[in-house]
Amino acid sequence: MRQEYEITLEPLPGIRVERELPLRQRLWQQGWLRKGLILIVLAILWEAAARYQDNDLLLPSFLQTFHAFYDGIASGELLSKVSISLVVLVKGYLIGIVLAFALTTLAVSTQLGRDLLSTLTSMFNPLPAIALLPLALLWFGLGQNSLIFVLVHSVLWALALNTYSGFLGVSETLRMAGRNYGLKGMRFVLFILIPAALPSILAGLKIGWAFAWRTLIAAELVFGATSGKGGLGWYIFQNRNELYTDKVFAGLAVVILIGLLVENLVFDTFERLTVKRWGMQR
Repeated sequence: MRQEYEITLEPLPGIRVERELPLRQRLWQQGWLRKGLILIVLAILWEAAARYQDNDLLLPSFLQTFHAFYDGIASGELLSKVSISLVVLVKGYLIGIVLAFALTTLAVSTQLGRDLLSTLTSMFNPLPAIALLPLALLWFGLGQNSLIFVLVHSVLWALALNTYSGFLGVSETLRMAGRNYGLKGMRFVLFILIPAALPSILAGLKIGWAFAWRTLIAAELVFGATSGKGGLGWYIFQNRNELYTDKVFAGLAVVILIGLLVENLVFDTFERLTVKRWGMQR
């Protein structure tokens, strides 16, 4: 065996090497800073439009909305409404995920499962979740169960379709590698199909989250009280009836902020630690 050795490279003469980018370019590469600038510009445009409109009842200014938001947080009213909504949302979202994966696993395992998934998604995916509110009220009454029912419907079909499409896109090479290792049934799904189809699954989770969040707010706007307490949608509805438009906008701002936090802190972090780290997504 040849003995290992190292060759020390001499610096190239006459060539200037930039050790780091200028501060402006380094700052511009920060995604949080770019998104923050966009939000600042939108806030300035909002304030300008409200001052031009000069009608607090129709369009409160950004500063008025911020004061209403701050008062709601300080008094604890907004936080309590948000907690009520999020508890219901998490329950419906998790149940929808479990049912979607069960249905998709059955679809990739048997022909009957594929026919069942195709038939059910064709029937129920075009049906808006909010259209099921009358049936939910008849079956489950006024309370959390009715909200969870419509949330499961809003999550289930979008996630099942994306997951099944991701499973179909798994290359035959990976499938054969899993079979060579003796993987079958649920182990084949867990160790081969799910990691390979993770980009599509994450897309389905994002879509399901967005559908569930807006369905929950819409449902609370219609019959909002959950076990005697209203959530964030009910908070918006009540203040609209009492003509507290600044509080209505504060409630809408909370809906948007929660969406941004979940998107940037939960889904983006999970993508960075999985599919982007594995080189499956840019």
